[in-house]
Amino acid sequence: MTDENHSQPSGNRIHGSVTVQDAETLAASIPADATLATSGFGSVGYPKAVPLALAESDRDLSLTIVSGGSVGEEIDTLLVEAGAIERRYPYQVTPEVRAAINEGQIAFHDSHISRLSDEIELGQHVGVDIAVVEAVAVGDDWLVPSLSIGPTPAYVAAADRLIVEINDSLPRGLEAIHDVYRPGRPPNREPIPLTHPGERIGTPRIQFPSEKLVGVTRTERRDTSYTFREPTAADRAIVANLLEFLADEIHDNPVFAESIQLQFGVGSLGNALMGALGDFDFGDREVNYYGEVIQDGLLDLLDDGLLDVASATSLALSEDGQDRLCEDIDRYAENVVLRPSDISNNPAVVNRFGVVGVNSALEVDLYGHVNSTHLGGTHLMNGIGGSGDFNRNALVPIVALSSTAKEGAISRIVPMVPHVDHTEQDISIVITEQGVADLRGLAPRERAEEMVEHCAHPEYRSDLRRYLKRAERGGGHIPHDLSRAFDWQSEG
Repeated sequence: MTDENHSQPSGNRIHGSVTVQDAETLAASIPADATLATSGFGSVGYPKAVPLALAESDRDLSLTIVSGGSVGEEIDTLLVEAGAIERRYPYQVTPEVRAAINEGQIAFHDSHISRLSDEIELGQHVGVDIAVVEAVAVGDDWLVPSLSIGPTPAYVAAADRLIVEINDSLPRGLEAIHDVYRPGRPPNREPIPLTHPGERIGTPRIQFPSEKLVGVTRTERRDTSYTFREPTAADRAIVANLLEFLADEIHDNPVFAESIQLQFGVGSLGNALMGALGDFDFGDREVNYYGEVIQDGLLDLLDDGLLDVASATSLALSEDGQDRLCEDIDRYAENVVLRPSDISNNPAVVNRFGVVGVNSALEVDLYGHVNSTHLGGTHLMNGIGGSGDFNRNALVPIVALSSTAKEGAISRIVPMVPHVDHTEQDISIVITEQGVADLRGLAPRERAEEMVEHCAHPEYRSDLRRYLKRAERGGGHIPHDLSRAFDWQSEG
């Protein structure tokens, strides 16, 4: 997809006194030990030319990289393979950076997405030397982001210097979907004046002092975008169980009498769940999406007229999904809004809208504690992302996952998770292909019974029941046999 496919000529992208430089020159101006804050979220909207030039240079680099969500191979593969990254903040998805983190070669700090902008802009996290941002247009003191916003406005505000990459493969018309609103600073921060998921309260551009802008370069390099796998049999069963739960919930819960606001986590399962809503009867209710990422499944719902508004911070689309959106950007802009991540994930707004949040996890224990990030409690997978923002603040927080992993060799319903990202108080509903456990209002022992009966795979239920019997001999509000909590499967 090149700019010739779209109505805006490339010359309309650069305004004012801005001059274009090559990526190698800009990369050479970056100190070897700099802290770079990059745009990018959901593997889209990240800078490509300057990171690639850094990776291909022969300099001895020890960079600190800060992104909001996942970025692509230019940063999290090629820079890692070049030994150029010393520290990484937060969230990543590539095998190369994950391995380097788990081997102790790269220092990594995770963070809730809703808090990241404040942590950076207010100096609570790490000082930013240079922000490197992908855009579709730039002027002397403004830029228009591309396919994601994330914490980019905070990064631009916090950075001493700014480099902008104009991506000519994307339409200038993306400006129409952006709504950049910046909350004031504590302790006099005003309430966010957002009263509907489709409302626009900001501007399409990120502003900055003109003296920050030190360079602009151009690229046509595309994102390392998502590839969604085909739904598995377990995915389809999870979808069916979710839809059955939603049917009962919107019938019984008066909050959903007129409208419902939904959120789904990123990934293939989340995309399958989004797409499946096309077969669901919401009646006369207004149906909106208020979440973190927009994936291909939501485009289907928009095309079919089943979704009124999709509001997020990233268009985390496949390559086909990107083409589909960009080739009809004016139509999609009527119903799609991208916001900074401290607005899309803001706890007060998520609470205000009564969101039904659906996120996945690595494993859930019998009492409802959730591990989203660390295999075996030790090895990082991706990061917490925005799951904590929605699990803690949604009206109906749901965790959806298959009951087993590795072709049934591992149960994902366990006696005690070895790493806790979300506590039992954060989660209301757990859904697997086996069924639905509604944990609301239940005591721990009752929660355990629900988890075994409705979410655990049949092959592991007897083991889990035996564990519970052993644990209950020791008494306690939340019974555990700590000596056997993590090896119960091998003991049978």
